[in-house]
Amino acid sequence: MAGVFGAILCIAIISGDWYQFTSLRESASRYGCRLASRRDEVSQSGSPHLHKHFNKSGLLELPHGLARYLRAQNLIIIRPYYHLFSMRFRTAWPLKGTIEVRSEGRNLLLELVKRTPWSSAIITTLWLGIVVIGTFAFVVMFALDGGFATGSGVMLGVGIVALGILVLIFGLILLSLAYRLEDQRLMQVYQELKEKLGDKKVSTT
Repeated sequence: MAGVFGAILCIAIISGDWYQFTSLRESASRYGCRLASRRDEVSQSGSPHLHKHFNKSGLLELPHGLARYLRAQNLIIIRPYYHLFSMRFRTAWPLKGTIEVRSEGRNLLLELVKRTPWSSAIITTLWLGIVVIGTFAFVVMFALDGGFATGSGVMLGVGIVALGILVLIFGLILLSLAYRLEDQRLMQVYQELKEKLGDKKVSTT
């Protein structure tokens, strides 16, 4: 019974975390684990008033995502579209972007911060930590019990360590591929936003 309750509670926490992460509300604008950032300069060709590019609710629909302008914070939130029954492959590490905006004449200075759900970051860290610590603990305990005193023990120990390393490498590769996929989707929305704002020349730092 306790296990069932724990599983339900865990699912509820993760669902709440993802709901808060995908929300475009002002209170959730900076919600999520920070992963990376970049800066760009955009030359506006349209209206110099940033809010005129968005509707009355501050929303802007882009071909591959949504953007919301929070005028009080001078902040833009962007995220790709999330369709429940989409045929596109989704990963457990979605990304959204928060963009701090500063004006310099007709140029906009954009500072993009990429974020992922806290539950994804925490679970991933715990999983990798368990693999590393578990493998190390096995080697220590196996050595203390004299497991490496025989040839067969050495073979068994090396095999378990190799398995742990393979699991760790597989996990890191999976994370790398998932991040590249989600980053590509987020940057596609980011590029569409810059084009909508009238981007002529972009410099990146």
